Amino acid sequence: MTTPQEKAAAARKAAEDAARVAAEAMAAAEAAEREAAAATEESTTGNSESATAGGEPAPSAAPSDPAATGPAAEIAAGYAFGGPAVELGTVMVDGVADPAARVRIPLRMMNRHGLVAGATGTGKTKTLQGIAEHLSRAGVPVVMADIKGDLSGLSEPGADTEKIRARAAQTGATDWAPGAFPTEFVSLGTGGIGVPIRATITSFGPILLSKVLGLNDTQESTLGLIFHWADQRGLALLDLKDLRAVITHLTSPEGKEDLKGIGGVSSQTAGVILRSLVNLEADGGDTFFGEPELDPADLLRSAGGLGVITLFELGRQAARPALFSTFLMWVLADLFQTLPEVGDVDKPKLVFIFDEAHLLFAEASKAFLQQVEQTVKLIRSKGVGVFFCTQLPTDIPNPVLSQLGARVQHALRAFTPDDQKALSKTVRTYPKSSVYDLEEALTSLGTGEAIVTVLSETGAPTPVAWTKIAPPCSLMDTIGDDAIRSKALSSALHGRYGQSVDRESAYEMLLASMAAAEPAAESVPAPGRSASQPEQDSAAERIMTNPAVKSFLRSAASAAGREISRSIFGTRRR
Repeated sequence: MTTPQEKAAAARKAAEDAARVAAEAMAAAEAAEREAAAATEESTTGNSESATAGGEPAPSAAPSDPAATGPAAEIAAGYAFGGPAVELGTVMVDGVADPAARVRIPLRMMNRHGLVAGATGTGKTKTLQGIAEHLSRAGVPVVMADIKGDLSGLSEPGADTEKIRARAAQTGATDWAPGAFPTEFVSLGTGGIGVPIRATITSFGPILLSKVLGLNDTQESTLGLIFHWADQRGLALLDLKDLRAVITHLTSPEGKEDLKGIGGVSSQTAGVILRSLVNLEADGGDTFFGEPELDPADLLRSAGGLGVITLFELGRQAARPALFSTFLMWVLADLFQTLPEVGDVDKPKLVFIFDEAHLLFAEASKAFLQQVEQTVKLIRSKGVGVFFCTQLPTDIPNPVLSQLGARVQHALRAFTPDDQKALSKTVRTYPKSSVYDLEEALTSLGTGEAIVTVLSETGAPTPVAWTKIAPPCSLMDTIGDDAIRSKALSSALHGRYGQSVDRESAYEMLLASMAAAEPAAESVPAPGRSASQPEQDSAAERIMTNPAVKSFLRSAASAAGREISRSIFGTRRR
């Protein structure tokens, strides 16, 4: 039988156990409340930081963070490459840019070429400026056509303003800072403000020269035969006067046999070519053709670990913009012939950017277009990437357009039926998108926004991304002619190319030969002409019709009389 004392002890023990359990329950409840409060605070802080970085209020996220699987993140997953990449900007959906959804081009795919297109004033130039900066940082040299001088700001740090900082935050460029890049300023010929750049007629070749002269297919074939004839005789055509001397000979009575010997070329066609040469010379073309000739190795340089950006301007060739674009194609063809095969590399050796690319293809012959297509197809294996910049993708021939792996399309304007047709064609060239109505998007893009698709590291097209383009770090304005001229004069290239060289070539050899034979020619009157008959022939005709000159032409440069080996575009092999 339990005593009262034992009952009291048992009750006391039960009360103590109940108090202990209650205390443990209370402690557990307080710990759970503290964890819940910490989680709520962390979620609130994260949303606030996201809104600050993106410049736009961030939508509230549920505990499972559905934004990670939203449209912007799904698109950005297609651009999440493992290797280094050229940063373009961030994905936009419903007008809002997501700073975490980056849009990029794999560096190792930059030699698969690309297109930057869009109407005037939509931001193409600044996109090209940003691409050039990223390539330079990666140690990749860049060659760019700067027809209007808008890209000279690459050589100076950009302005550090709140507006640019805000855009950098919106486009995920959290490390944005003003910066300058090593830049060379070169001009086509001697009439510009940059270092003068030239090419010889011999190396330029007949197909490219025909494009410059605006020759038709028949005239282009004739010019090719004239080059062939000069090559066989070892006659170096260094400048325009050399080629004029050859054509003058072939169209003279004494040159009839030689003209027949190269395929019965029409003297009338040769005369048309001669007149076109004279017109080119009158437009300043004589300042471009000559020596010293550009060495492509001077385009493949770096400085302080940064790739050198070479900017080409027209100089005095503004009246002949086709000469400008055709010259750049000559440089590309020369690189194709001189660079070794490297296959697929981690980064390109050089990236070539053709601005105003429509000038290259306008009124081009079939032979020229075929050679451009071949160059674009094959130069990838040399480690060279080519980007075309123009207003409409339809400016680029389809065989060339099909070779361009990266597409950065700024806004298109559909004001005319032709514009509408171009818009429809452009839409069909993009992968299908479940996020955007591409036809509407392409006409709704704001300045500095673009529709982008590129090739992933595996070679597959990435999802279409409405992209807010990141701002360049360099100056988004021209530095002025005086500053460009000063930088060109201080460049190491000026010492190599600043002064023209007119060494002995076909023209000078012919003059020397005529001078040596002139006493004999004066002592023996020409058949059918009296000794007192006035001399009415031009200097060129006297040179080319002199018997001694004709003999010289047939045996000129016998030691080097092998035919010049020509390759793509009929350009000389180095």
